[in-house]
Amino acid sequence: MGAFKYERLDKNDAILVILDMQEGLFSIARDYDTAQYRNAIYAHAELGKVFNLPVVMSTSTERGPNGPLPNEFLEMYPEAAVVRRQGEVNAWDNEEFRNAVKATGKSQVILAGIVTDVCTAFLALALRDAGYSVWANHEASGTTSVDARENANDRMRDAGVHVVSYFAIIGELMRDWRNTPGSAELFPVLDRFFPGYGMVARGHREAVKEGTILPGQASLP
Repeated sequence: MGAFKYERLDKNDAILVILDMQEGLFSIARDYDTAQYRNAIYAHAELGKVFNLPVVMSTSTERGPNGPLPNEFLEMYPEAAVVRRQGEVNAWDNEEFRNAVKATGKSQVILAGIVTDVCTAFLALALRDAGYSVWANHEASGTTSVDARENANDRMRDAGVHVVSYFAIIGELMRDWRNTPGSAELFPVLDRFFPGYGMVARGHREAVKEGTILPGQASLP
């Protein structure tokens, strides 16, 4: 086994790509529960705001059945590059998209898209070939089946793509709850998009404000 080097996401060297998360394509993302997946793509989109990342968005033939991006994404980033591809399946084949990514001057790309095995995987592999470090948010990439998703994730991993969760991306970018952005900025975001941990924070808050120790609790190890 070769020597392992832990690469860390750096919020100062990363960009966020919102790829083909189009309203028409959303209906074929069937490997996750619909409500869960909708939450995941909105969570992915908001990473750019929380960590002040450059954002590049792209769509594929959006005036056809694939449809547009959700209006909320466009309103979230009114100044971001939006590359509306007319035919290229792999976004990296589009010169405008390549130039938008290169113009950020960043070397790490956080991406997710619909569908995982085509839009996300094709771009991730092309970015790796071009020398970028790629972080694929697997929760925000959806496709037609679990089998298609897992095969695509394996293909990306084999190429050196970091296939990671939303919470892992937040942890990598934040690094320390005392940082900025840290707990003050991220607890409200986690409460919306990662409610399991949001409820942990709520429960602790109420325990500190209103809680009492019940008989027997003090004796617990």
